[in-house]
Amino acid sequence: MSKYIFVTGGVTSSLGKGIVAASLAKLLQARGFKVTIQKFDPYINIDPGTLNPYEHGECYVTEDGAETDLDLGHYERFLNVPTSQANNVTTGRIYQHVIQQERAGAYLGKTVQVVPHITDEIKRRMLLLGQTGEYDIVITELGGTVGDIESLPFIEAVRQLRWELGNNDSLVIHLTLVPYLAAAGELKTKPTQHSVKTLLEYGIQPDILVCRTEHKLTQEIRKKLAQFCNVNINAVVESIDASTIYDVPLNMLKEQLDKTALAKLKLSTKQEPDLTSWKAFLGKLKNPTDEIQIGLVGKYVELPDAYKSIVEAFIHAGAVNETRVKLKYIAAESVNDENVADKLKDLDGVLVAPGFGERGLEGKLASIKFVRENQIPFFGICLGMQCSVIEFGRNVLGLKGANSVEMDENTPHPVVNLMEEQKNITNMGGTMRLGAYECEVKKGTKAYASYGKAKISERHRHRYEFNNDYLKQYEEAGMIASGINPETGLVEIVELKNHPFFVAGQFHPELKSTVANPHPLFVSFVAASLANKKS
Repeated sequence: MSKYIFVTGGVTSSLGKGIVAASLAKLLQARGFKVTIQKFDPYINIDPGTLNPYEHGECYVTEDGAETDLDLGHYERFLNVPTSQANNVTTGRIYQHVIQQERAGAYLGKTVQVVPHITDEIKRRMLLLGQTGEYDIVITELGGTVGDIESLPFIEAVRQLRWELGNNDSLVIHLTLVPYLAAAGELKTKPTQHSVKTLLEYGIQPDILVCRTEHKLTQEIRKKLAQFCNVNINAVVESIDASTIYDVPLNMLKEQLDKTALAKLKLSTKQEPDLTSWKAFLGKLKNPTDEIQIGLVGKYVELPDAYKSIVEAFIHAGAVNETRVKLKYIAAESVNDENVADKLKDLDGVLVAPGFGERGLEGKLASIKFVRENQIPFFGICLGMQCSVIEFGRNVLGLKGANSVEMDENTPHPVVNLMEEQKNITNMGGTMRLGAYECEVKKGTKAYASYGKAKISERHRHRYEFNNDYLKQYEEAGMIASGINPETGLVEIVELKNHPFFVAGQFHPELKSTVANPHPLFVSFVAASLANKKS
């Protein structure tokens, strides 16, 4: 029988429910339990695939091709266990399913209502992962904050489930804010009291309070919170601001969050958590021997969350190289042929980021031309790879007007073309080439030197591909296809022969980088950038 932990949030969004859930899962995993995390999001989009990154941060893609919330990235990076379609559910998906059932006549003429039909479907999905028999504990994070209209059916589903599961098989952790008022010089518990009161109105008594705070909680404040919110004093957990999210599991260990949760679930706390490798990673992360500056050229740079996985992959790769990676965000639109040298000066390496649409394209091309000609390490991801192909076509092969069909339907040289299976697709959502695909890496290439093996699998999210009609021309001029999909012949990786490091992939390597397994291409790119700095 799986046990269930539900994580709710109050007072304000962005308190870090995902990080707290992932940290607790990490501690339970380190104690030998099999754990998974799922995220229930209250918005009506079927998935975040059609959302602008400014709205919701990056769209994280799983092995099985689900476009999901960026919190699933945290789950994978912390636990080193892949997630799937089942780990992210939205209101849109729930309603879509119930309406399809109603149209098919599944409810036998009954009036379809939020309770019981919507809540039953939510409960069914909350229990799915637990019923596989693969997990001892399933942690469910509920998006949004308590009191939102949208999240009411989810809260009601949790209330019903707790009643059905019985006392020791589920618990609720409520994450809340204890703000510090500088003028009064004190922490305030009232917002937390209100938040718990709202939760109680919906019939849920939280078992554990996790309090986000900038200052330490005194014993007096803990006592006050315990008293007003009906929880044990040892179940009031301080979550103080940390210098890195990777500190949070150790902070939660100090606060005994895992012990308190296990005691409430009547599970053994005998085995102490083994966090040796985690601590070793943190040691390297916090004591770098070098520092490099990498330029990240993209179109959503005002919101770093749009490139969350890339940022984290650099943290993992930096730790391996014992190097602090400082990212300089460069808006692609602000770069042109005249100012590119000024914009990219003092950088040890440049990454051109993924994205969609024409905005910022010329800035990306100018950046790639500059790093190619000046032998600066370059890493291109998805659209970044396509841009490197366009730039090479225009400036080395002399293909005037070479472009991607995405940017210019009538280009005389469509060096990047719409994939064959994409040509008759009209719907936007969930229709790209998504999820994990095989790739064969050629020996003797930089990509092979990074991976150390010929067969790899990487995650994708794109509609356009390198046009193989031009492959011979490119290879003769020095840009080689070092990674190919064995089934379709699709070019997955391109690189330049005579360049210290110029590698670009059609896939998203950042999605597979975890604390335990930093991504080899990021590790190599950081090493190349460090070598460039030293030379």
